[in-house]
Amino acid sequence: MNGYDAHGNLPVEVFRAEPEPLPLPLPLRRWPSRPNSRVSLGVAIGLFALTLMSTLAAGAQFAAAYAAGHAPVFDDFFSAYFRPFTHPALFLAGVPFALTLLGILLAHELGHFFACRYYHIQASYPYFVPAPTLIGTVGAFIRIRSPIASRRALFDMALAGPLIGFLIAVPALAISIAHSRVVFAADAASPLVFGQPLIERLLEWWLRPGVPHANLLLTPVGRAAWVGLFATALNLLPAGLLDGGHILYTLASERHRRISLCVALALVPLSFLWVGWAMWAALLIVIGFRHPPLINRWEPLDPRRRVLAGVALAIFLLCFMPSPFVV
Repeated sequence: MNGYDAHGNLPVEVFRAEPEPLPLPLPLRRWPSRPNSRVSLGVAIGLFALTLMSTLAAGAQFAAAYAAGHAPVFDDFFSAYFRPFTHPALFLAGVPFALTLLGILLAHELGHFFACRYYHIQASYPYFVPAPTLIGTVGAFIRIRSPIASRRALFDMALAGPLIGFLIAVPALAISIAHSRVVFAADAASPLVFGQPLIERLLEWWLRPGVPHANLLLTPVGRAAWVGLFATALNLLPAGLLDGGHILYTLASERHRRISLCVALALVPLSFLWVGWAMWAALLIVIGFRHPPLINRWEPLDPRRRVLAGVALAIFLLCFMPSPFVV
């Protein structure tokens, strides 16, 4: 209303502030379907084939070391790595390691892929990255090409990969522990000793009671399962755009950046145990902690998925190793 007040003061205008109505949950929106092209499928298949060759070459070294009764030494890594390419018969020895590792990584990425298909999120085929490393690859990934509608969709997409990969890696590790050889000081000759996640400790206590961990020589299948569990722990770090970062965003989007920064900083002191943590901390900071917003950011996560978030945390704790490699 306009006018003078009772004391003759200047005109005033009064507005009544109405409370903003609470937004209702938005319906699940289907974005225009744009199927992946044959070219992208060809690239995915080609990269998978190259990664298969690369992991077979790496697996041949694990197989040779296991047959000799000791852990991989890696003294002359590159000459041993490229030897199967000049003597193709050696590739056969790497089959158990390569198929186990690629099976775990593929299951992880397909978990993401099919969750995206379920929620009509545009996503690429899984792309593998071959590399002449100790394990023959630096992992795999898919690309998200459309917005994500809700916390429910983001949570399911993020959890599906680590959960399925974990459910495949654990039985593979259990089978390997049950059938591994007992060799006194199996890692003594190796300059690189693999760490021991909590899930491995529990499985050894259950399947090989009384056998010291230092005397248990894992089969190549077990080494591949170990790599799969380590990759699961890295993906579940609650920071940035990792799977764990997505899950964190669905639970507490307003604290996502702060917690992500704290996780990156917490990795710095861990670099005294393994220098790779410093690289991961730098990578998280360089990529940044800005998470793409959801279309319906108001809809809270339901209680069942909050319980599953606890399952994701348990998987992370079972797989995480402060010192994954001891040199």
